[in-house]
Amino acid sequence: MGRGAAVRLTVAGPPGDHPAGTVDRMRTTVLGGLGAFPTAHQACAGFLVEHDGFRLLIDSGYATLQPLLALTRAEHVDAVYVSHGHPDHCADLQPLVRARVLANRSGPPLPVYAPTGSLAGLLAIDEPGLLEPGYRLTGFTPGETLRLGPYEVRTFALPHWVPNAGARFSAAGLVLAYTGDTGPSPALVELARDADLLIAEATYPDDIPQRHEGNLSSAVEVGRYAAEAGVRRLLLTHLWPGTEPREALAAVRRGFAGPVEVAAPGLTVTVGR
Repeated sequence: MGRGAAVRLTVAGPPGDHPAGTVDRMRTTVLGGLGAFPTAHQACAGFLVEHDGFRLLIDSGYATLQPLLALTRAEHVDAVYVSHGHPDHCADLQPLVRARVLANRSGPPLPVYAPTGSLAGLLAIDEPGLLEPGYRLTGFTPGETLRLGPYEVRTFALPHWVPNAGARFSAAGLVLAYTGDTGPSPALVELARDADLLIAEATYPDDIPQRHEGNLSSAVEVGRYAAEAGVRRLLLTHLWPGTEPREALAAVRRGFAGPVEVAAPGLTVTVGR
């Protein structure tokens, strides 16, 4: 799985339509990395992944559309993968589809992949019939394997209040693993096994409030399973707004000795040869 692949960390350059990358590299740009709600300075969960000319949006939470449009045009997004139906992971899918439809009603529909039924409410909030030409929704049951552009996508049913599909995106010997939101699960090690990059929910640095136990993760827990899985690089996301990134980093390093960052707007991780 490309264990010798180089990993480069940069910050995204000035706004513009960035080239999508080459076949043997995979670039992930953070659009936002907060859980629950956005702040004045950062959006909720959203990641633009570029590989072999294909632009994949993984989750599209509150306030992710504006940073996405600073990188590429709405019609240049090739597909969207949504881990689950909570709005901090999918709310800005609606204005993304709206932007595509209202700019060019004859443009191709946007392929959207999400757990079956998870987006029904979101996609119904606009006037009837307006958005339907702008997307093609493929529902799936977490645990299925999908083909999405250049990726084989193996999905995992992970514990959360609503159906949540963690996923392994594999292409050209590279693996990006993404948890969505999840409580503790033995499947997390399988999901993350030997991943070149693991993007993991770490809402809390250490102690999880009782009301969230079993449905969300801590950075301490992430560090333990990332180490067991042999992850090459770790990106923590979904921090509760107001959490100091250094607290999450200190907590995860109690279990994980490899390279680790906290998702921040414009942060870009490139893996590949």
